[in-house]
Amino acid sequence: MTTTLTASTTTDAPPQGPTSWTRPALWALLAGTAVLYLWGLSGWANSFYSAAAQAGAQNWEAFFYGSSDAANSITVDKPPAAIWVMALSVKAFGLSSWSLLVPQALMGVASVFILYLFVSRYFGKPAGLLAGAILATTPVATLMFRFNNPDALLVLLLVVATYAVARALEHERLRWIVLAAVAVGFAFLTKSLQAFLVLPGFVVAVLVYSRQRIAMLLSAAAAMVVAGGWWVAVVEVVPESARPYIGGSQTNSALELILGYNGIGRITGDEAGSVGGGPGGGGWGTPSWHRMFDSDWAGQIAWLLPAAFAAIVIVWAFSRGRMHRVSVLLWGGWLLVTWAVFSFSQGIIHEYYAVALAPAIAALVAMAVTVLWRRRAYVGLAVLLGGSAVYGATLLLRADYDLLAWLVLGIAVPASVVLGLGDLNRARVRAGLAGLLIAATLVGPAAFSLQTASRVTSGSLPTAGPSLGAASGRMPMGGAGGGAGGGLLDSPDVSSELAATLTRDAAAYTWIAAGIGSQTAAGYQLATGAPVMAIGGFNGSDPSPSLEQFQQYVTDGQIHWFIGGSSGGPGGMAPGGGTSSQISEWMQQNFEAVTVDGVTLYDLSAG
Repeated sequence: MTTTLTASTTTDAPPQGPTSWTRPALWALLAGTAVLYLWGLSGWANSFYSAAAQAGAQNWEAFFYGSSDAANSITVDKPPAAIWVMALSVKAFGLSSWSLLVPQALMGVASVFILYLFVSRYFGKPAGLLAGAILATTPVATLMFRFNNPDALLVLLLVVATYAVARALEHERLRWIVLAAVAVGFAFLTKSLQAFLVLPGFVVAVLVYSRQRIAMLLSAAAAMVVAGGWWVAVVEVVPESARPYIGGSQTNSALELILGYNGIGRITGDEAGSVGGGPGGGGWGTPSWHRMFDSDWAGQIAWLLPAAFAAIVIVWAFSRGRMHRVSVLLWGGWLLVTWAVFSFSQGIIHEYYAVALAPAIAALVAMAVTVLWRRRAYVGLAVLLGGSAVYGATLLLRADYDLLAWLVLGIAVPASVVLGLGDLNRARVRAGLAGLLIAATLVGPAAFSLQTASRVTSGSLPTAGPSLGAASGRMPMGGAGGGAGGGLLDSPDVSSELAATLTRDAAAYTWIAAGIGSQTAAGYQLATGAPVMAIGGFNGSDPSPSLEQFQQYVTDGQIHWFIGGSSGGPGGMAPGGGTSSQISEWMQQNFEAVTVDGVTLYDLSAG
């Protein structure tokens, strides 16, 4: 007979006293999070993904593959799970900023709620509320839950998976571990191998704390392979001629995309088709243990990162309960592995990736605060919270938020000193001081989150909050093009005159136009509502289509216009060379250029 283990059998079970205030507090937390993430949503965010969602809403084949356009010339450079969510929303409600971005905001609210469920179950409801508040006000979380990159869905699925693993270990039930594996599998279909960064912590927790460890690991492995592998298998089996080109790959292979450009290549820097990266960091900054604390990253995620590292040790040292130790392994493993990969990766890496650290930081800090409070370790609590508030004040000073920084210091320093006196204070005084320190700790990230929510963010390299000073050397936002003709990182602004020219006789063509790079094509596609071919995929460096294929499309009358740059030359940015450069040269040699509202176009209707 198997003994069922629950949280109540541990020595660190959460208190069961009256908590009448926690339910209204939870609703206030979720409502406040929703307002923060939903307020003032507008724009296309990342046009690259918005155009793919538009295409998926127009054509089911484009939906399945995650194609950039409804005529299925090429896919985006990620698996399509995040596109599926947006495309269904666009199909239901029409194409708009809200149909694209509201799903991301709701994913953020759901992530906060699931995190609350986890932490409150094992550490008490006040701890769950604190964890939710930390996640909700993390600047990079505010950024990405108001944006349409795949990271919002990735975070939600991984939080669900972590909660499910804990429930599986709590009750020794396989159905929970299968649910966790399915969530990780779909996270893999959202952002490739990044989904697997949580697995070391999961596996260690199962090996150490499950009596059914072999059955659990085998069941989870099978479920994860099925949930994450079915789409890849279909893509690899379908003949290349019967599907769109797999964007981001150099051999038209989903496996190459996942394992190379979006996988090991991000760590080693060996990414075929990459622009601006390369071994040693290239245009994306220098790999180092302190990368998360550098000026590009710190304002996004670093506010409570030192406290989270300390929390791993604190909770493990001060806890004896089984589920407390499980929690440390799950969240601590998530944090350490993800931090290490992000810090030392030599390939393409962007600051907004740091949102993947936010749930682990929030959970660990809330757990540590709770454990220290219950153990009456007031000096440790004062150091943990006071130190975090002081570090946050330094980030505020670097962002020229001087008044707010000095306010935080004025509260945090004396409150830490008095709280450290511990039992010399009355219980209500201690509780008030702890509350002040928590508030002082959250002031900085909340201010950055509000600043983020107050503006419209767009492009391929979004960042949260104000600048902290000179960048560390990463490729700048506008470093590869832009303007009327489009660019690698930003979509063009398309005038009504230009859109009207491109859509003339649109029904007679498979693609109304073609342009080099997915951001260029996306801007025109969103403005016109008709398919625009993205030559070379996102970087303009994918060998799709070949020059011969493109020439055949022109001969067959399938493409009306070729979009050049705003400065007179075809392509505008053409960063990748290869086939995109060959097509540009062929265009110049064989077609006459016309200019419409400052943009160079080539009329291909004559074949």
